[in-house]
Amino acid sequence: MSEKITIGPFNPELEESVYFKLVVDENRVVEEVELINGFIHRGMESLATKKNFMQNLILTERVCSLCSNNHPFTYSLAVEKIAGVEVPLRGEALRVIADEVKRVASDLFNLSMLTHLAHRHDLMKETLEIREYMQDLKETIWGNRMDMSVNILTGTKYNLNDEKVTFILKTLNEAEPRIKALQKAYQNDAVFKDKTVGVGILPYEDALEIGVTGPVARGSGVNNDVRVKAPYSLYALRPSLQPKVTTYEEGDVYARAMVRFGDIIEAIRIIRDVVADLPEGDTYLEKRPHIPAGEAVVRTEAPRGELIYYLKTDGSQKPVRMRWKVPTYSNWEALKVMIKGDKVDNVTMILNSIDPCISCTER
Repeated sequence: MSEKITIGPFNPELEESVYFKLVVDENRVVEEVELINGFIHRGMESLATKKNFMQNLILTERVCSLCSNNHPFTYSLAVEKIAGVEVPLRGEALRVIADEVKRVASDLFNLSMLTHLAHRHDLMKETLEIREYMQDLKETIWGNRMDMSVNILTGTKYNLNDEKVTFILKTLNEAEPRIKALQKAYQNDAVFKDKTVGVGILPYEDALEIGVTGPVARGSGVNNDVRVKAPYSLYALRPSLQPKVTTYEEGDVYARAMVRFGDIIEAIRIIRDVVADLPEGDTYLEKRPHIPAGEAVVRTEAPRGELIYYLKTDGSQKPVRMRWKVPTYSNWEALKVMIKGDKVDNVTMILNSIDPCISCTER
């Protein structure tokens, strides 16, 4: 006999507010899935049209905390595309450094959530301790542990001196061996593997049909990393910076976790490569650009996957229209495939394996 079960919108195992309506059979296997969101809508697309281009740098950074740097970065690229601005090479390099530091911190946070849900709290503690390397780095270089305020139109507002470069390299040298040891711990931990291997499977064909992105796609064998497929900023100017993409064929929670470890290790390599060959010169253009009438679509690779910004201008100081498509919007629909046919006890683990950002999605 089937039973109806609800999870959320507020639940200690949920990162953010989501409401699940599930129908499960007598063996607690999910037969039907309905997902309801809309609890964190803030009307940000409307707000963007009421603020000028500089003010929207602050607004976009507050779409989400874990990927707060990706939003103003992508927004700046869209404005600069319309204005025909060529960002100084040093500014491009500094943007990439900040973005990859943020990627490491974001992915480590998601991995810690997965171990929390697997009740492997020693692994969770170790993961968060290692994440503190990135948090301390952000606080030292950019003055804040979350919203870093890196980007301005035409470049970056921060710069690096020899002392800060040394600190970045020292931090990476200390963090990398611990991250690789942590990866082996995840791979060898029987409890974690029991909770993740074969759980929440998203087959390759479904991943393609739904259009998932980021680690969710790569965990199902789909390589669609924007930094490789449509490189931008310094990734386009220096092909050697494009990451060696990690993919798995299994499509389960474990595969998505291992993809994130691959992303983290590549991010560290990219940061090292940029810092080792940091261009000289200005970090931004001193002359404030005129933003003419136009339209632009820009996409970048956020920690959760492809982030798309659409911007329309009319020559005034404010956007006419701004929209963004975030990774969770694409990955959200895949939950219906992942959850259906799995145990109800695995629902929150499966949800967190897509690293959901409901704030990003609802705005």
